[in-house]
Amino acid sequence: MRYIFKFPDIGEGLEEGTIVEWHVEKGQTVKMGDSLVTMETDKVVTAIPSPKDGIIAARFGKVGEIIKVGAALVEIEMEGLAGEAAVEEASKLVVEPTKVEPIEEEEGAGVVGTLEVAGNSMVLSASKEGVEASEKSTPTYGKKALATPVARAMAKDLGIDINMVKGTGPGGRVRKDDIEKYGKDFSKDSSHYSVSTKEASVVHEQEGHLVEIEPLSQMRKTIAKNMLQSKHNAAHMTVFEEVEISLLDSIRKTYKEPFLNDGAKLTYLAFVVKAVATSLKKFRSLNSQMDWDGGNMIYKRYYNIGIATDTPKGLVVPVIRNADRLSIKEIAIAIEELSTKARDGKLTLEEMKDGTFTITSYGSIGGLFAVPVINYPQAGILGVGRISKKPVVKGEEIVPGLILPLSLTVDHRIADGGDTARFINSVMGYLANPVSLLMD
Repeated sequence: MRYIFKFPDIGEGLEEGTIVEWHVEKGQTVKMGDSLVTMETDKVVTAIPSPKDGIIAARFGKVGEIIKVGAALVEIEMEGLAGEAAVEEASKLVVEPTKVEPIEEEEGAGVVGTLEVAGNSMVLSASKEGVEASEKSTPTYGKKALATPVARAMAKDLGIDINMVKGTGPGGRVRKDDIEKYGKDFSKDSSHYSVSTKEASVVHEQEGHLVEIEPLSQMRKTIAKNMLQSKHNAAHMTVFEEVEISLLDSIRKTYKEPFLNDGAKLTYLAFVVKAVATSLKKFRSLNSQMDWDGGNMIYKRYYNIGIATDTPKGLVVPVIRNADRLSIKEIAIAIEELSTKARDGKLTLEEMKDGTFTITSYGSIGGLFAVPVINYPQAGILGVGRISKKPVVKGEEIVPGLILPLSLTVDHRIADGGDTARFINSVMGYLANPVSLLMD
C-alpha cells in the first residue's frame, strides 16, 4: 500500500515552508527517521524525517518551492502489507480531506487530491505539467483559476492576477509557463517588464536602470508580519539614556584573555544581558505580557533573554534561558554559541522559544540611538548603541569617558513611565558598576 506523507506543522502556527534540499530520490528505500527533505520555515531550517519504512514512490515539489502545511511531500510504498493488514494500516493513516492544494512537481510528476474551486471540491487527474497539452483552454474570468502551486506563487510574486491568465494544462490549469508567457506578452504592450525563467525572478528595465525582483523568503515574510503585528498591537514608547562604562571596560579587558582560554569571548553584551536579567526581577511589568482577550496580565517568573542576531538571511532571535542564574562567563559562552548557530542557519525551534525580553545590539554595526520594535507579545526591548569616547564630569573635573547609549522601548499599555525609568536606571547602575551584579 502507499502512504502520502504531508508537510507537518513543525512549529507553533506554521503555515508554509520552502524546500531547501531533497535527501531522497524516487525509488529509494527509506527507514523511519531517515531525512526526506530539508525545509526552511519562518523560524528555522530543519530536516523532515520519514514517518514510515518503505520506498519513495513520488516526491512533490522542487528546491525553492513553497509548500503549505498539509500538502503532500512524498508518497511512500510500504512493503509487507496486504489484505486485512493493509486495510487496518490504511485506516490509521487516513487524513481528512483538506482545502489545501496538492503540490505537484513541474516536470510531470502526478498527484491526485482535492482542490477548492468556486466553493466546490473536484478531483484532479495526474498532472502533465511540462508536457504540451493536447487541447487549449481559455481562461474563465470571474472564477478562481485552476493552477499549480508553483504558478500561483509566481503570479503572486509578479503581481499578476492569475484569473486573467489562459491555462494550457489539463482541465485548463495555469502552469508556470503560462505565467511566464503572460508576463512576456504584457511586457511587449507596456515595455515595462522582462521576465526571466530562472527562479521566478523579474528584471525591470527602465531607461537603462535595472531592478531585480526576487520572491520573499520565509524569514523575510515572518519578520514583516511580526513587525506589523507588534506595531498594531502594542503601544510603543521609547526612552533614551547614556551610561558611562569605563569601569566595565577595565574589568572586561582584565578578564578577556582568561575567559578566552576557557572558550568564552567576553563582550559588553554579556554584561548587558546580566544587568537586564537582574533588573527584570525587580520590575515585573517589563517581564510580562498582556492577555487582552482573557482580561489578564501574565507576569513571568523566569528570565529568558532574546538576543536579536543579524544573519545573511535576516534577523533571528535566539534565547538565553534563565539568564538571571548564569554567570557572566556562562552568558558569554551562550551568546557565542547561539550567534554562531544563527549565522550558520542551525538554530532549533527550542532555541528561539519562550523569550521574555529582547536585547538588540546594533552598535557594533553602527548607530547611537534607535527606536527598537518590541518582540511582541513581550513588554520591552533594549537597544544597545555604539560605544564612543566623550568628555564627562567626575567630581569637579572634566575627564574622558566611555559612553554606551541605550534605547528602551516598552509597551505603554503594560509599563508606565515610572517603572520604565526605574528599570533603565537599574540597568545603567549595574553597567556603571558591574561589581554590583555580584551583590544582588
